[in-house]
Amino acid sequence: MALKVRKNKSPEIPNDCPLDACLSAIGGAWTTNIVWYLRGGPRRFSELRYDIPGISAKMLTTRLRDMERKYIVDRAVLPTSPPSVEYSLTDLGHELMPVIESIAEVGHKLKMRAAANIKKNQKPAPAEATASAPSVHAS
Repeated sequence: MALKVRKNKSPEIPNDCPLDACLSAIGGAWTTNIVWYLRGGPRRFSELRYDIPGISAKMLTTRLRDMERKYIVDRAVLPTSPPSVEYSLTDLGHELMPVIESIAEVGHKLKMRAAANIKKNQKPAPAEATASAPSVHAS
């Protein structure tokens, strides 16, 4: 016999869901890393590449442009010779920090639980196998 479908008690999702808007703003690859490093203050492009070693120049450029369009990052051209560009968080970008810190905290807890679960499920080697195993000594 099939189970009866229970009524969902969650409120209806608004047509223009604010969760979707926020998650699309921070959902791209490397976006949270960029916000994380910009929270300490303005950074030049090369400094961000140094901060995030796994990111390519093309991906960093793409993410920064996207974040600028979404009003998370501000781009300022400095009057130097040659001109350089600094990126910084906007007020809206700074408002994302508590969210990203919370996500990082939950991620840390998930990693700790996974590591504890792996450790718990590891079975010790049988005593006979360890006792009869040949020992290897460096000469």
